[in-house]
Amino acid sequence: MSRRDIIESRTIELIQPIIEQCGVELWDVDYLKEGKEFYLRVYIDKPEGVGVLDCEAVSRAFNEILDREDYIDNEYIFEVSSPGLTRPLKKERDFERSIGRTVDVKLYTAVDGTKEYTGDLKSFTADEITITVGDEEKTIERKNISGIRLAFID
Repeated sequence: MSRRDIIESRTIELIQPIIEQCGVELWDVDYLKEGKEFYLRVYIDKPEGVGVLDCEAVSRAFNEILDREDYIDNEYIFEVSSPGLTRPLKKERDFERSIGRTVDVKLYTAVDGTKEYTGDLKSFTADEITITVGDEEKTIERKNISGIRLAFID
C-alpha cells in the first residue's frame, strides 16, 4: 500500500463518524501534491446538495481529529468541498451511485470513430461500462477511458 493509500484509508476511517453525525455522505478522499503543496481533500455530498455550512461543520470537527491523531508527517492543506456537478467517477462506488445518470466519457482510442460520448450509464464491470446513447447501447473497455464524469444537464 502506498503512502497516499494509507493516508486516504486512515482519513476515511477517522472521518466516517463525523460524516454520519453531520448528515452527509462521503464521496471521496484525495491526498495529493499540487506544485509544492500537499492537499488532503474530503468530498461530501447529500441528495439535496451540500452547502458551505455542511463543509464547515465537517471541516471543524475533523480538524480536531487531525490535530489529535497527527498521522500525516508533512505539512498539508485540508479542504472539504462538494465533488461538484460534473464529478469524476473514479471508484467502484462512484459507478454504483451513477447508474441511470448521464455521463460524459472521453476515450484514449476512438470507438466507432468517436473519442467522446455522452449517455446514460447502464452498467459496469471491472473491465467495461455500458452506456445508452439515444436508442443505442455502447460497451466501452474501461482501460480505454481517459475520463468519465457526470454530465452537466441544463
